[in-house]
Amino acid sequence: MKINYEELIVKKIKKSKTPISFKLLLKSCREKNFEFEKFTKAVGELKSSGKISEDNSGFSIPSKKDLIKCEVVRLNKTFGFIKNIETGEDFFVAGRYFKGSMPGDIVLARTFIGRGEKIEAEIIEVLEEHYNQFTGNIVFEFGRLKILPDSLSKFPMNFDNPFDLNIRDGDKVMAKITKRGKSHSDHVCELVSNFGSSLKASVCALSVLEFNGVTPVFPNEVIAEARDVSSQSTVRKELPKRLDLRDLNIFTIDGADTKDIDDAISIEKTNKGFALGVHIADVSYYVTPKSEIDNEAFKRGTSVYYANRVIPMLPKELSNGICSLNPNEERLAFSCLMNIDNEGNLIDYKFAKSVVCSKLKGVYAEINQILAGIETDEIKEKYSPVSENITAMYELSKILMNARIQRGAPQLESVESKLIISEEDICIDVVPRSRGISEEIIEDFMLMANQSAARFGVENSVPFVYRIHEDPPTEKVDSLVENLALLNVPFVVNGTVSAKMLSDVINKTKKTPVSLVVNNLVLRSMAKAKYSIEPIGHFGLVLPDYAHFTSPIRRYPDLTIHRIMTDFLANGSSSGCIKKYQKFAHASAEQSTNTEMVAVRVERDCEDCYKAEFMKNHVGENFEGIIVSVMEFGLFVSLPNTCEGLLHVEELGEGEYSYDGASSLKNMNTGMTYRVGDSIKIKVLNANVSSGKVDFGKAD
Repeated sequence: MKINYEELIVKKIKKSKTPISFKLLLKSCREKNFEFEKFTKAVGELKSSGKISEDNSGFSIPSKKDLIKCEVVRLNKTFGFIKNIETGEDFFVAGRYFKGSMPGDIVLARTFIGRGEKIEAEIIEVLEEHYNQFTGNIVFEFGRLKILPDSLSKFPMNFDNPFDLNIRDGDKVMAKITKRGKSHSDHVCELVSNFGSSLKASVCALSVLEFNGVTPVFPNEVIAEARDVSSQSTVRKELPKRLDLRDLNIFTIDGADTKDIDDAISIEKTNKGFALGVHIADVSYYVTPKSEIDNEAFKRGTSVYYANRVIPMLPKELSNGICSLNPNEERLAFSCLMNIDNEGNLIDYKFAKSVVCSKLKGVYAEINQILAGIETDEIKEKYSPVSENITAMYELSKILMNARIQRGAPQLESVESKLIISEEDICIDVVPRSRGISEEIIEDFMLMANQSAARFGVENSVPFVYRIHEDPPTEKVDSLVENLALLNVPFVVNGTVSAKMLSDVINKTKKTPVSLVVNNLVLRSMAKAKYSIEPIGHFGLVLPDYAHFTSPIRRYPDLTIHRIMTDFLANGSSSGCIKKYQKFAHASAEQSTNTEMVAVRVERDCEDCYKAEFMKNHVGENFEGIIVSVMEFGLFVSLPNTCEGLLHVEELGEGEYSYDGASSLKNMNTGMTYRVGDSIKIKVLNANVSSGKVDFGKAD
């Protein structure tokens, strides 16, 4: 009699009250004429269809009521992550449990206790297919060209080339899935575009941009509209309606090459403290609701910066033109005029639509020289019209910095990278990006304006987009306590953790071997900042209310609140603003959070490609670095130039290695222990430009 293996397997699993192991399932299904190959094939097909599921406990029948609706958010070659749509909780999914689903797909998933007692998930059913494109490299295998996906599968895939694209081994390409299979490697695909050689970081960066939907080119209708509204005559037309600040000593401070100057300052000492003005380009005057420019800006959400390039939120006709506060040019602005006392407290504020005329374009490096007392005669002459303002600026900045420390805001140290790009578009050097005093001063002044804007939103009860930073999640605090204990750093938490507590642990470990590690652990323990219509405060800044007001050229949430504040200042109606902007504010907060996450990922991935391009020229060379994190499979080492790489456990020498789960890896044969924060000499073994990954070995 012929056996229906699928029916038999389902019957036996249902009969078992608890998950059944493969061994017991096999034993229970054995009967006359049993064929093992057909049995295993049926098990595989049942798993692929979601009719049965398997975890560390064994096989079971998934119940629809126990399944959760999730979105696929990230995919690597052998694993990925999904997010619970209702709660936002992320779950790890092993590659074999993905059912061929793609980023953006809506799926039904089952959670279970996986390795290390952590909750993992298995995708049972794909409800909605979303994204069908992926990037990869062309490889030559078994006499034919195939595509090796960057994150979809670890196996090269066959493809069609319907557009007869000229391709060769090593090219970086975009492909489209034309037919889905039961697993990622079963998908059928065709080539869509060829970016060029995957050995060039600039080429790989283009593929990162396109894969994430970041578009360097603006639609023609958006550019045309930007040109139409960029008339200098608008300034003269608006002058009678606005606060005239053209005679005020207003000036800008930016990088020497900055073209989109969106903020300027004015400052004077008063009897009670300081009068600080932060004047922001009035982008909302030119970008009107539901215009072509506005729709495109909403879609982009933010400007994206990588290497020596920027993908702007607004066309250059606006960002580098009529909205840029260039020196000696009249410009429309949105001014925040604040009075601050000698302890750094905000006494009062006023927002006004204004006309300004910057007296000069200050440069960070030049201002830093003035504050250090090493300026040249030429620089002294250039800044003579605002010399008293610079003195007041420096004095107020020290007060604001002290006030922030007194609030208990953690002084986290983060080292950013500066990529040196040649005329041939190749990364020829990577160095730590330095921040001087003037950069910190402008940051403090912008923070005061942002704080004032948030207070405006709360006090006037208007719909708003706030920048919020929630308290650290409990599980992350628990992990922080455990990791600090392994480093012999005492950290006692009774109930909730405060910013002051985190600040104290950072300060106590400064100038110790574990300083960098503690800084990174504290940073990882925090929640991610995001945008919200609810003013729940900012944990990291220790502020009850905070918003982003100061960069409407490059951030949509800033443009959003400019629009709302403008309406309220003109009409004074909270109810009118609620009716007009409540849904818009909510949509803006959600879109701005999502596009910011994409921008952060794109900037990081592009930077990794450029760093790998630079390190490729140093393969075989020895360097000394710092162990910044430890995993079961090896050590991540950061070099003084900020480049990082993996020193795999196989490169550490023979022996059995024990991982403590947090910060150290010990060779049980020799007793040699590698800890986070230790110096280590390494040799560069390989640098893959396409993936942005660098591999290290032990130094010669």
